[in-house]
Amino acid sequence: MWSDPYLETCCRSALHRLSLAGPIGRPPALKDGPCLERLARMGLAQARPDSRFEITEAGEQAHRALVGA
Repeated sequence: MWSDPYLETCCRSALHRLSLAGPIGRPPALKDGPCLERLARMGLAQARPDSRFEITEAGEQAHRALVGA
């Protein structure tokens, strides 16, 4: 049974960019801001005190499963 969350193509791309950003994180004011907020609601990303987003452990697992990297 499929139990993983469904991610739109734009959100999968945002998750990949978030993974590539590493410790620098991603600012919320970019085009993928709505996707980053959606990923945070899903527990795949989190907003830091400086308002940038970073990937969570669950996000890294989802990235490996969905993107394959």
